[in-house]
Amino acid sequence: MSTSDVRKTIIIGSGPAGLTASIYAARANLEPLCIEGFNAGGLIPGGQLMFTTEVENYPGFDAITGPELMGRMRGQAEKQGTEFITEDVQKVDFSERPFKVWAEREEPYLAETVIISTGARANYLGLESEEKLKNKGVSACAVCDGAFFRNQDVAVVGGGDTAAEEATYLASLCKSVTLIHRRDELRASKAMQKRVMENDKITVLWDTVVEEVLGVETDGVTGVRVKNVKSDEVKDVPVTGFFVAIGHTPMTELFVGQLEVHDNKYLKVTPGTAQTSVEGVFASGDVADWTYRQAVTAAGTGCMAALEAERWLAAQE
Repeated sequence: MSTSDVRKTIIIGSGPAGLTASIYAARANLEPLCIEGFNAGGLIPGGQLMFTTEVENYPGFDAITGPELMGRMRGQAEKQGTEFITEDVQKVDFSERPFKVWAEREEPYLAETVIISTGARANYLGLESEEKLKNKGVSACAVCDGAFFRNQDVAVVGGGDTAAEEATYLASLCKSVTLIHRRDELRASKAMQKRVMENDKITVLWDTVVEEVLGVETDGVTGVRVKNVKSDEVKDVPVTGFFVAIGHTPMTELFVGQLEVHDNKYLKVTPGTAQTSVEGVFASGDVADWTYRQAVTAAGTGCMAALEAERWLAAQE
């Protein structure tokens, strides 16, 4: 394989971070190749927004569907000069330059820099009814979807900081919030626990698990069926929104052993940058961010990664 086959940059992933990185990299004449994925980890090209019906908090759009927003971003990246390949990355080698990225062909793609934007997938309970009602009252992001349930009764499942934060946020919008936790105490920090317990709108169901999300027949959440694990009592809680807050799984399996990761498996980057532990390899979006997890912040770090890749290449030359 000749040096002419070596790309200036390869972008892995095509959510808001990957597509923004593609736009900026293309405008910088890096001639980016975006391997957008096919069905990696249950995510399809475009990432989690492809499963989101309405987006009302992305600047410039009062309301737009997730697939339409991602379609516009992809079209813009393609118009700027990004080449797309709809394949899943199978393996990478960052031990030497040029970096190697294997997708579905036998030979690897070669690159002087790599931008990782593989994202993170929300963890769900795995209930059939939950799956059927996703985006029909079932959500994994209160900030994204909470406004749709203003002045309504909702439920949150989970017991960590994420669940406590989601419940507190929803309490500012909704009529009531029922926090469902399988243990008799929250795992959240003391500060977050205090916010939950002092909020009159939040009711905690201790020692309780969700058995079913109700509303499949009407194609919209009408409640949740819960069971107390100590008394075996089963009851239905009427709600119109059900928020799952049991964490996210970063799509970093490909990079463990090659790049440094945090204890929670998210990629480590130098604070204030997109630089990973390997020079010339950058990370953007939810694959390195477990705090904000928003389309707009992902897009911002995609911009950072592309600009840093451009400057890093210039410095090498």
